Amino acid sequence: MANLQLEKLAQKSKEVSRGLAILTDAQKSQALKKVASRLLERETEILKANEKDLASAKKDNLSTALTDRLTLNSKRIADMANGVREIAALPDPIGEVAEEWTNKEGLKIRKVRVPLGVVAMVYESRPNVTIESAALCLKSGNSVILRGGSEAIHSNLILCRIFSDAISEAGIPSHAVSIVEETDRKSIYDLARMDRWVDVLIARGSETMVREIKERSTVPVLGHGKGVCHVYVDSKANLKMAEEIAYNAKVQRPGVCNAMETLLVHKDVAKDFLPSVGRRYQEAGVLLRGDAETRKVLPKVQEASEEDWSLEYLDLILSIKVVDSLESAIAHINLYGSGHTDAIVTEEKSRAEKFFMGVDSAAVFQNASTRMHDGGVFGLGAEIGISTQKLHARGTMGIRDLTTTKYIVVGQGHIRK
Repeated sequence: MANLQLEKLAQKSKEVSRGLAILTDAQKSQALKKVASRLLERETEILKANEKDLASAKKDNLSTALTDRLTLNSKRIADMANGVREIAALPDPIGEVAEEWTNKEGLKIRKVRVPLGVVAMVYESRPNVTIESAALCLKSGNSVILRGGSEAIHSNLILCRIFSDAISEAGIPSHAVSIVEETDRKSIYDLARMDRWVDVLIARGSETMVREIKERSTVPVLGHGKGVCHVYVDSKANLKMAEEIAYNAKVQRPGVCNAMETLLVHKDVAKDFLPSVGRRYQEAGVLLRGDAETRKVLPKVQEASEEDWSLEYLDLILSIKVVDSLESAIAHINLYGSGHTDAIVTEEKSRAEKFFMGVDSAAVFQNASTRMHDGGVFGLGAEIGISTQKLHARGTMGIRDLTTTKYIVVGQGHIRK
């Protein structure tokens, strides 16, 4: 049976998207500045709504990692507002000429950036994604249909309402951003089949959710898969730097997709490196699981199972493995990793280059924490997700990844002979 209410919402979103495509940069930026101001002005309302979600999370025994993702406070609201302002200040990608040439018959051909149209955004837990997604879509001339998780429904509803009200004040149709209020899983699958109205669906959540959406969707899906991220400490690493990077990658915010889940250490530095970083992990409450070589250096560490190497813990749990070469580290990452973010700590450029070319991931780093794979850190203002697939977009996705191209061709009476 068709979901008529949802289809009506999608149809309205499609109608509105036509007008968004021709908005000026000034119009979009002014609207986004209003959004930022309203977020700060209506902080009390946002926090009250978030308290309802947190109360439900406690009742449902939501994990510590998911509760952290769900939680809003004054700082996180201020960060949302600042993120919106940063997006407003970005150069407008719409109308940008990607390529331009004149063919031998004198046809002037331009390949220009245009919006995708209607973006459906499916995500879990994090209410800040509501604002980031809406802001990125508006800046890139797209309308957006938001479908957040049931655990954040009260927070998402108030944030979407604030966004809609603010852009309406600026003269932009409020339906540029819509939210699906139904919280059952069926609404996701209904939305995923509305290819007449929806141009792309971005799925940002658990590996199971993303896979199920891809299997049932008739709308093109950009999937944000799981993040089994690695830091490899090379034999040529600065060990003090390596310790700071490895600690940050796991402990700074363990419940996010770019947190490290497996630490790989070259055998030549394991005895010097592991005792110190191991103490810091244990002081921070990190549960360590290691292979046989790791446990020779850190005897109190739990034995890692085969399953551990491919697990996304999203928690203060870490797998550690000692490897005998750079090649072994690369092979391990390609076998067990998720193609998200992986880092090498080394002082030798040639070894870093080998790692870059050998590891098949969306982002590879030298001498930097995996936590640095982020749209804001990259200067994109924010991100609508991190794609681990290879078509259309890969890695952190900003406003340019929410565009496609069209050809604009100018002739002088040209006809095909």
